[in-house]
Amino acid sequence: MTRTALIAGRGDLPERVAARLSLEGAPPVLAELEGFESLSLARDGVVRFRLERLVPFLDRLVDLGVTRAVFAGGVHRPRLDPALLDPATMQLLPRIMAAMGQGDDGALREVIALMDEWGIEVVGVQDICPELLPDPGQLGTQAPTAQDISDIARGFGILQAMGAADVGQGCVVARGQCLAMEALPGTDAMLAHLAHLRPGALPEGGVFCKAPKPEQDRRIDLPALGVATVEAAHSAGLRGIAVAAGGVLLIDREAMIARADELGLFLLAEP
Repeated sequence: MTRTALIAGRGDLPERVAARLSLEGAPPVLAELEGFESLSLARDGVVRFRLERLVPFLDRLVDLGVTRAVFAGGVHRPRLDPALLDPATMQLLPRIMAAMGQGDDGALREVIALMDEWGIEVVGVQDICPELLPDPGQLGTQAPTAQDISDIARGFGILQAMGAADVGQGCVVARGQCLAMEALPGTDAMLAHLAHLRPGALPEGGVFCKAPKPEQDRRIDLPALGVATVEAAHSAGLRGIAVAAGGVLLIDREAMIARADELGLFLLAEP
């Protein structure tokens, strides 16, 4: 029987994936990177690891019978402490450092390559919970205006350029102007900063656009939004949210749609 390791980060997504994996058969091996523990998975039996001891961690997964792994939840690249490196991981350090120097996508591809060398197949959250990916179309009762549609086109053009530079997966556009771009702090920080700037000289309204990077490996770091994103977009004075259909995970979609309808925001999955 396939045994799956759930490499959990922060947010609500890991709990959802853990529940689905438990329904499939054997409970998953729960693992967390130190410093990015998921409060929803604060329980006994979680395997916690550091990047400086990556080889012992991979060996532990193999010893536990793991042949498949899925990453769910938010993490950032940790700062390495050379004093904590074990001899086996030390031999991989040139590969790890070279990959981290290539940006987030390069680092994640190297993680997938290393797990493959240990006989562990990395699968995407969408392979475990395919219903989280929306099909193209309008979600909810609110519809975008002609100006919103124009801003969405502008936003996805900006995301293409951002993704090529390995910068981020989200931006906000209002009346053709880019008001904010997502960087390392993430979506929540971007929308909170925008809310702080308003009211002011910024154009009214606007659309939050979200999409995966053009060349990223979709088995890992696929963007995810939830009810809190809808509320943050409303606090920032936006008119709606547009996501790439089949490319952004919507956690608790029905609750997101209900909250967006309540707040008067549109939700749109762009083909």
